[in-house]
Amino acid sequence: MEAWALENGYQKIDGVELYSEGDDDWSMMTNTDIPAGTTIMFIPSNLVLSSDEIAKEYGSNFDLELTENALKQMERDLAKRLPLFRLLVKILAEYGKGDNSFYAPWINALPTQYYNGVSMTDACFACLPPYASLLSMNERNAYNRFLNAVRKGFLPLNPDVINDDTVMKFAYNVALTRFHEVFVPTRQKLIAPMADMLNHSAEPNAEISFDAENNCYVTAIADVYAGSLLSISLGDPTDPTPIFAKYGFLPTGCNTIFCKAIHLEPQINELGYEFNELLFQTDTGEVYPAVWDIFLLKILQDYDADLASQFIMACQNNDEATKETFHSNYFAYTLEALREHVYSILSDVDQLTMNAQSYDLETHPRVPVIVAHNNLVRDTFSMTASLLDSMG
Repeated sequence: MEAWALENGYQKIDGVELYSEGDDDWSMMTNTDIPAGTTIMFIPSNLVLSSDEIAKEYGSNFDLELTENALKQMERDLAKRLPLFRLLVKILAEYGKGDNSFYAPWINALPTQYYNGVSMTDACFACLPPYASLLSMNERNAYNRFLNAVRKGFLPLNPDVINDDTVMKFAYNVALTRFHEVFVPTRQKLIAPMADMLNHSAEPNAEISFDAENNCYVTAIADVYAGSLLSISLGDPTDPTPIFAKYGFLPTGCNTIFCKAIHLEPQINELGYEFNELLFQTDTGEVYPAVWDIFLLKILQDYDADLASQFIMACQNNDEATKETFHSNYFAYTLEALREHVYSILSDVDQLTMNAQSYDLETHPRVPVIVAHNNLVRDTFSMTASLLDSMG
């Protein structure tokens, strides 16, 4: 793969090499120190897969627009995923060419085993807490829509390829887990072979960028020392569950996790909060202030609509004094509601983990990552439960 890339314009600084621990999951390592600000890798646009260029390439001789219209009719929100769909089409077309594909050296080097939501079964979803299950199911549902659109037969793709479930899932996972999105000059998704070998870190030492011609640059954003893996950020480190659902691994060094209160989504929306504000600390169990807010709002809405409106206004206006008065007056009720939620999640996650551990690893290879996710939830919520118990 690297020889192919070098022959076609890929450049890297001395000492940067592909690294693998013996499986088909590659990463990039440096054998020399790299100062922050250094351009580590350059991938020319002729190697980059671009959703905009794919639309131009296949728009004239493929019925791409017809297929995309069919996709949009299945679900309105899927229109936002059209750039991802175009990457899928390109990967399927190149896969169908076999060794005659320009991209064959890259495709043949990619991992074939994935552990994300797309690859999960209903049995997997049944072993996850609601939030993780929801996100993972959303990924698989999106894949199923893409699958149905491709199999409508509007695109002249190799039938043996598109009717092979394993190949379809492989191609979709390649597109989903390896793209980077840009918004200038247009919104599109791009995959840069070689740059896509950088793995995730909560403290990344590199970043990937593209110029207007779709040339790709990998740049050090911190000093990188010899023997280090090059890493980028694949998602918000405050909430590991979306990374788990999309990429199929549990990030190390998670300092926080979402409080799992998806049953309070109406309250979350009313207060204008994001999930990455509704957190528990993984090392102490500490509850973030926004979590207390959403539980209190639900109590007020059930008790007195006027008081609930006053509390919403205080939150929206950052009126901390009024918020503190509300929290002080209703603390016992909020504490009990939050404690009930935490213990409910703990009870559920123990049962879910027991269910997962009863599965045969041969037929359910995703069990270890599911159990790791559930254990993180259990350990964090156990600390939160102890903290809440100490409050009264």
